[in-house]
Amino acid sequence: MTFFTVERDGQPAADHHLAPLAFAGYAHFTAMQVRGGLVRGLDLHLQRLRDASLALYGQALPEDHIRACLRAALRQGPAEVSLTATVYSPAGEFTVAGPDATPALLVRTSAPADGPAGPLRLASFQHERVLPELKHVGEVAKTWYLRAAVARGYDDAVFRDRHGRLTEGSIWNLAFWDGHCVVWPQGSMLAGTTMQIVRRQLQRLGVPQREQDLTPADVAAFTGAVVMNSWTPAIAVHGIDTIAVPPAPPFLALLRQAWKAEPPTAP
Repeated sequence: MTFFTVERDGQPAADHHLAPLAFAGYAHFTAMQVRGGLVRGLDLHLQRLRDASLALYGQALPEDHIRACLRAALRQGPAEVSLTATVYSPAGEFTVAGPDATPALLVRTSAPADGPAGPLRLASFQHERVLPELKHVGEVAKTWYLRAAVARGYDDAVFRDRHGRLTEGSIWNLAFWDGHCVVWPQGSMLAGTTMQIVRRQLQRLGVPQREQDLTPADVAAFTGAVVMNSWTPAIAVHGIDTIAVPPAPPFLALLRQAWKAEPPTAP
């Protein structure tokens, strides 16, 4: 992958800044697509960084500082990039850092991405992420189950919790369509920024939505399914395990309409 820039707290990152992250996993991040210098759901990304920093470190970086770092990184590349902002503690892992250990922000930009074209077929695995509400690093299980799914002849993985409920994909949120209502899985998972954007815009559009406990067996009752993340609001899913899901172009169009209704803003 080609990176346009990698900066720490608004300045070019040196090797000694990057080395702790290369050998550690106590950090969190948010990923966004920048188009024309603008980002959809910037408020959600900033809130994600704040909430996770308070949970992991007991303190959060000022929003003005984060915005300034994002702007500094964006000045080093084209107007359309993928951007990842990672917050970590200089104290590293296996320590109880005090209030003097101010978190640091690492920002990198790379080529823009739109995700796979789809449709996808997903294999389900029983797995529950640690601290699922946080977008944290070091999650070897995501890639492990992705590789296991591909080895079975599928495109990606989707997770079942201990109760057998579908929750989320390896790097995706799930959404289903019953012909009238958008149905979101219920359970412990990461509330993706794209999912939050789509949900609030669907509400403004007056589209019915509900949360529901969903097992793989329930999938057969739906007329459409998608995965979504920072790359895209809708990639069609045409099967989970051995259960087929029919194509649903109007459902995908609806989710994309909701996504486009979110006004992009500058950091």
